[in-house]
Amino acid sequence: MAAMTQESWRKRSEIPLTAAALVFLAAYSVQVISNSESVMVEILIWVTWAAFVVDYAVNLALAPRRGRWFIRNLHELAIVMLPALRPLRLLRLITLLQVLHRVGGNALRGRLLAYVLGAAALLTYAGALAVLDAEENTPGSNLTSFGDALWWAMTTITTVGYRDHYPITVLGRFVAVGLMVGGIAVLGVVTAAVASWLVETVAEETAAEVDEAEAPLQREVARLTAQVARLTAMLENRREPAAGSDGGTEDAGGAT
Repeated sequence: MAAMTQESWRKRSEIPLTAAALVFLAAYSVQVISNSESVMVEILIWVTWAAFVVDYAVNLALAPRRGRWFIRNLHELAIVMLPALRPLRLLRLITLLQVLHRVGGNALRGRLLAYVLGAAALLTYAGALAVLDAEENTPGSNLTSFGDALWWAMTTITTVGYRDHYPITVLGRFVAVGLMVGGIAVLGVVTAAVASWLVETVAEETAAEVDEAEAPLQREVARLTAQVARLTAMLENRREPAAGSDGGTEDAGGAT
């Protein structure tokens, strides 16, 4: 049996971790939106947390260079160990965006847009849950319902910011910063993709117009080339009999 590697572990654990992330999403949503402490929901959250801890430990154990992997993945350790960063475990759901590969088609730009828009929707929902979790029980907060939190997340990630709802806690403001940075990245990628599509479309139309304008000239050149080829063939055919007659005369003279 081949030894387990970090890559093979990641392939095997992708589906279980995605399922754990879905369970966490459902449990965390119920806990935050209902603002209740259900024992069953809490158990589900802790079980999914344990799955992420096991995944982190196995990845660290299988890493070829453990020290380097540990330094480069400190954010994974923070997500696993710090309770305040618990909402960031929703980022595990990014593996679900592989389904959007079929929607994007074969074009790289299509896949990129599908991934980005899917990630933006997931980030908006996760941000709404995270800020509601941080704000709903805080005195003086204006983010006390999921509808308000979702509206705030959408206006924040699109960098609009109507100021009708805003976080007042430190954790809520950290969530806001993450959404702002994510929103700028999403808008930048979408804008670049649209600009690339426009440039490509204009280039294709320009090339088509040039080909259409040059088509008559190309046909005329092809016609003249064919005529030159025919004339050349005719001249060569005429020279061959002439060369044959000269040779016959010379032979006759020699015989005389």
